[in-house]
Amino acid sequence: MDKERNMKWEVLSSDYISHEPWFTVRKESVKLPNGNILTPYYVMEYPNWINVIAITKEGKFIFERQYRHGAGVVSYELCAGVCEKEDDSPLISAQRELMEETGYGNGKWELLMKISPNPGTHTNLTYCFLATNVEKIGSQQLEATEDIEVFLLSAEEVKQLMMNDAILQAQHAAPLWKYFALYENK
Repeated sequence: MDKERNMKWEVLSSDYISHEPWFTVRKESVKLPNGNILTPYYVMEYPNWINVIAITKEGKFIFERQYRHGAGVVSYELCAGVCEKEDDSPLISAQRELMEETGYGNGKWELLMKISPNPGTHTNLTYCFLATNVEKIGSQQLEATEDIEVFLLSAEEVKQLMMNDAILQAQHAAPLWKYFALYENK
């Protein structure tokens, strides 16, 4: 492979236009390697996120169903959440979120993939974990902003949701597709 050229943009100016917990946005002026200047260019700052494909000892996938106001829909989703500053790692965040949102825990955990919601405008990453042989060890501990129903689904039911576009969250669909591509025939 030939030497790759530097494609990084030069930041000429950067100012925050909003600095709220879920809406931190920078307005920048940037210079591309070819000399073109883009102004304004908006960058959204978010903390890193996690999601979990959690499978019980009985082989059932743990799914959540909740209302999503932005799209105005009730959606099937994986357990997901924010990497809190007090968590020592994305894995700790994932284990905490699974316990809080579903009451499930323990099992074997591995990082399945790391993805970006939109690397063109977002600063964060999503760490997607696979947790197998999890078990019910407690009850939901939902935040005031959460109203989550928990479902245990078979692999066939999950695939049907995917084929019917019933899993709208792209950050959840991507690791599910990877999971089935890697593990379906094992």
